[in-house]
Amino acid sequence: MPSYCMSVEPHTLILASTSRYRRELLERLRIPFTVVSPEVDETPRPGETPQALALRLSVAKARAVASRHPEAIVIGADQAASLDGQPLGKPGCVEAAHAQLRQLSGQTVVFHSAMTVIAGEVIQSIDVPTICVFRTLSDAAISRYVQIDQPLDTAGSAKAECLGIALMQSMQSTDPTSIIGLPLIALTHMLSTVGLDPLDHARLPA
Repeated sequence: MPSYCMSVEPHTLILASTSRYRRELLERLRIPFTVVSPEVDETPRPGETPQALALRLSVAKARAVASRHPEAIVIGADQAASLDGQPLGKPGCVEAAHAQLRQLSGQTVVFHSAMTVIAGEVIQSIDVPTICVFRTLSDAAISRYVQIDQPLDTAGSAKAECLGIALMQSMQSTDPTSIIGLPLIALTHMLSTVGLDPLDHARLPA
């Protein structure tokens, strides 16, 4: 199991995120890592597109942690959602989640999962979009979903890693874990570039 303390040894892998879902995804690669909170202001800039926001924040999170742990390989990640090019925020309350899902019923939403890997002077960034077509949703279905998943802190009010997958008619992406917030296919290539190929460094079963 990875360590989640703030003390970091040199040359370790750090996930600059406190997201439980990103942590669980990274555990699949079986490389020991540490979680450090990036403590970055996530306020969008005026006129900033969802894609630009996600990329900027992924870089900012990785840099914030790398500045404190310069010998480590640091992963920063962020996700933003858009409908017809317009950003979708986090609902924050039950009523807003209901309204947002009514708006998204039958619509196509793009979730931008941006990721940055910093290893010394090497900085790699990528945005892996997932195109989601929402089912036509009844008010009863929306109400039951919000009650069960409580997606109040999720852009688009849909937790695809949980029951939110049932809201979808279809999903299209080059990376199946992108929708959950950490594109593992892209990450394995980025880690390999800086000498941490999971096929070489994954822990063997006990």
